[in-house]
Amino acid sequence: MTPVEIHRGDSPIVLGLPHTGTHVPADIKARLNARGQGLDDTDWHIHTLYDGLLPGATTVRATFHRYVIDANRDPSGVSLYPGQNTTGLVPLTDFDGQDIWNTPPTEDEVEARRQAFHAPYHEALEAELERVRDLHGVAILYDCHSIRSHIPFLFDGTLPDFNIGTNLGTTCAPEIEAAVQNLCEMAEGYSSVTNGRFKGGWTTRHYGRPADGLHAIQMELAQSTYLKDEAAPWTYDTEKSARLRGYLKTILTTLADLAPDLKGTS
Repeated sequence: MTPVEIHRGDSPIVLGLPHTGTHVPADIKARLNARGQGLDDTDWHIHTLYDGLLPGATTVRATFHRYVIDANRDPSGVSLYPGQNTTGLVPLTDFDGQDIWNTPPTEDEVEARRQAFHAPYHEALEAELERVRDLHGVAILYDCHSIRSHIPFLFDGTLPDFNIGTNLGTTCAPEIEAAVQNLCEMAEGYSSVTNGRFKGGWTTRHYGRPADGLHAIQMELAQSTYLKDEAAPWTYDTEKSARLRGYLKTILTTLADLAPDLKGTS
């Protein structure tokens, strides 16, 4: 299986999908314990949730699971959130802080996985962002994520439904952050926060260079907004999803419409 799937479009929007893949090579799967083999920390069905919302959007999707290697972590291994519980380049625990390996990978094995999985994903994502910027003079990376709304190991209480991340406003033009924030605040029946517990992962921080015409924003959705239950078998709820998709479509369409006004503003 190829490590990355690409669907090219002619919109200024690129959707990043680093955590929806569930492929684990057999030799790696054999080293995961029973908990790890459950793949509970997947961004379940996010590629389905966003499918077809914005005609012409480019999508770049990692097919491998984050337990193989996390495509949204710094390849050097530097923590996204120093001093807070989080998971690393190759997670040793799940989001509940429980071990997931019978035999954890060595440093050499992590490097081999970086070359085989992490690097091809980012080479593809960077190439698509540059292609789109060449077409439009600007590219907007919208990084698609989801997570359970209750994870005491990572955060207190209940996570808001929409979690917008721009690394404190540094990864995109203020117009982008404001537009998404306003739409989320107006979404009836949903809660939202900007740069709360999740401020944007390595992908958003790495590619978000507004001065170069590259803008990036992360959307972390609470899985309660579109799954029947936040537990196995992680069933996609078509009724919940249909309602949520309406708001997500408005967000993506608004960003696409906003893109021409961003040219020459850096």
